[in-house]
Amino acid sequence: MIEPITLDFEVRCSVDHAFDTWTGNIARWWPSDHTVGGSRGLRVVMEPGIGGRIYERHGDGREVDWGIVTTWQRPTQLGYTWHLGRTPADATDVLIRFVPLDAEHTRVEIEHRGWERLGTDGQAWRDRNGGGWESLLPHYRGYVDGSSGDPASTEVS
Repeated sequence: MIEPITLDFEVRCSVDHAFDTWTGNIARWWPSDHTVGGSRGLRVVMEPGIGGRIYERHGDGREVDWGIVTTWQRPTQLGYTWHLGRTPADATDVLIRFVPLDAEHTRVEIEHRGWERLGTDGQAWRDRNGGGWESLLPHYRGYVDGSSGDPASTEVS
């Protein structure tokens, strides 16, 4: 078994805002360099609810699927399959918990697992995605709570 990637950090906002920013406002904070197309003008979409698609839509209408929502328990838990840059058969699993600490602070706990499904490529993809999370999360944090988005303040294991 290949160890999951686990991350844990706090944001300065309510649990509702943290969840809604990750889901409904994903297009506002997701950087274009973390997409298949990598170009400006594309839009990242997460359809709400179990079975919702996660995808990028290009200006010409072309869509590239990234995954499917598997858990939708607003505002405390979100899960989805993830195959950005691979086929759906190679999907890994992401589970995000939004834990209210008080009315203005939320802990975000992420577990990204299922690397063994990728066979001999599993460890390399896990390592690549670890770097991806490190560079992605400052965008989320900066949008959700106005923090500096310092990657050193996000723990990745």
